[in-house]
Amino acid sequence: MIDDIKKRALHRTRILEGQLRGLEKMIENEEYCLDIITQSLAIQKSLGSLNKLMVENHLKTHVTEMFEAGGDTRDGAIDELVKIYELSRNRS
Repeated sequence: MIDDIKKRALHRTRILEGQLRGLEKMIENEEYCLDIITQSLAIQKSLGSLNKLMVENHLKTHVTEMFEAGGDTRDGAIDELVKIYELSRNRS
């Protein structure tokens, strides 16, 4: 994993951890529904940022290596990218 991306990804997970704890407390305290939804949407956005970092790392490391290897390995990289694309499209 690229050091800078790893550092940023770990930072993002710590932020997410805090956001989730906050969401849990909001639900326990039966706070206003729209406030809970707003927090939940913020968490989704944070997860999107984490996913973007992970895709960036994957492209710069594993996919690059797989493309350089060529052949079936290259085809495997393309299959992975298509799978990620499909998973991201099914989110909504």
